[in-house]
Amino acid sequence: MKSTNIIDFIDNITFKYKTYILIFIITGGMLSIIILSQISTYAIKNDYERLFEKRTKPLILLESLKDVYEINVLDTIYDIKNNNISFENGKEVLELAKNLSNNYWNQYKQNRNSEFENNFFLQIIKKLFIEKNYEYKNEVLLESLMTNIDKKMEHINNYINYFDLNSYNEVKYETNSIKIYITSLINYDLKVTIDEKRDTNRLFNYIFLFSILSIVFVFIFSILLSIIIINNFKKLHKLLELKVERKTKELMELNDNLEKRIEIEVKNSRKKDLIMFQQAKLASMGEMLNNIAHQWRQPLGSISMIIQSFQTKMEFGKLTPEFVDTKVKDALLLADNMSTTLDDFKNFFTPDNIKSKFSLKNCIEHSFELSKYVLEKYNIHHTIEMKKDIVIDGFYNGLSHVLLNLINNSKDALMDKDCCLVKEIRIVVIQARKKVILHFMDNGGGISDKILPKIFEPYYTTKYKSAGTGIGLYMSKQIIEKHMNGSIKCKNIKNPRPNCDNCKSTLFILEIPFQ
Repeated sequence: MKSTNIIDFIDNITFKYKTYILIFIITGGMLSIIILSQISTYAIKNDYERLFEKRTKPLILLESLKDVYEINVLDTIYDIKNNNISFENGKEVLELAKNLSNNYWNQYKQNRNSEFENNFFLQIIKKLFIEKNYEYKNEVLLESLMTNIDKKMEHINNYINYFDLNSYNEVKYETNSIKIYITSLINYDLKVTIDEKRDTNRLFNYIFLFSILSIVFVFIFSILLSIIIINNFKKLHKLLELKVERKTKELMELNDNLEKRIEIEVKNSRKKDLIMFQQAKLASMGEMLNNIAHQWRQPLGSISMIIQSFQTKMEFGKLTPEFVDTKVKDALLLADNMSTTLDDFKNFFTPDNIKSKFSLKNCIEHSFELSKYVLEKYNIHHTIEMKKDIVIDGFYNGLSHVLLNLINNSKDALMDKDCCLVKEIRIVVIQARKKVILHFMDNGGGISDKILPKIFEPYYTTKYKSAGTGIGLYMSKQIIEKHMNGSIKCKNIKNPRPNCDNCKSTLFILEIPFQ
């Protein structure tokens, strides 16, 4: 497989497996380097120990053996022959030399025959990387040298056992011969030692080269995989950037669409509110027209009677200027009252978009005045409990509209009540630190607990369609909370009036800030 194919293969595998391969290579490479360094260290230590135990020690023994024959045997025989020492002392020295030579030679053969244990793994490495060359091991020569030394030692020992000065020349000859064989054996061992040292150096060089190659391989492959992984990171980063850019674009488009949709919904909501306000005004206008019609019915009847009185007086000839002046004044007064009534209702429906300071007491009384007809018709009484008047900076007509809605709802709840108790609407005004708390309650029996949470929802009504639109309380809540920054709540309470233990009342609580 070509190198480009390997790179393409690595580049195509998943990021997770690339990371695993990188970790495997780095870990395997580091372990290989550590193992090879340990093997090389152990191989050097092992060869040094073997060189000392199997080669150096035997060489020392052979040198000692050679010295024994040269110094202890030849020199002693020479001293005996020249009478430098006595025969008996010389004989003892020769016996000692024989024992020493036998001891050294046996130790040498024991060391040579002993096998130095090699590590199993080291043996495998040697088999793999070192070509065995046994040419330097001449077993025939070794066997011949050791056999000749054995024979010469046996001859010399026989001479020592039966020592005679006449055999001096034969002992000297045998001693020189064995020294030559020992020297040859030393040279042979030195050559073997040098060759084994050369094998150790080759093994060390192979391991060192393999360690260097391992380091280079790990380094190159780690760099290659790191570059591939970094490129993957770059691709991933670009991909994420593209995703973020696409999502950002989608969010911006969605945001633009949402802004447009919100703008459309706000416009629709405003249109809806305008329609509701219009419907509420129309509903209120209907109520007010009823009030105007009723309030005009009596003065119109009076004016009709005045006009008829003119005709009657005219027929009986009793029409006098005084009578005309009196009746004209009465008619003008009635007409003036009718005009005042029209002004009151016209002001109520006049748009009121600018805040103004007004008396809360006047606003409450004016609202009851506009509802006077219907309250009197159904015998509904009202009371206003207010310690002192409060000036509010707000929308007069808006608050009056709210009160008229509440009065109208109380009227609907009380008009069909057939009880012995007094039908009553009661308003209690309390001044707090920076707000006015207005309690509006009636004894109409309260509102069902199932209906109570829904009374401020638009188009929710329990009345017949001809009697209510279901937007009165919704619009009242909008006026109090959005236009006057206040709040309106409703709950059922037990009527606090005496002799009314079983009466339930509806309580509206209006909180309006003021300065």
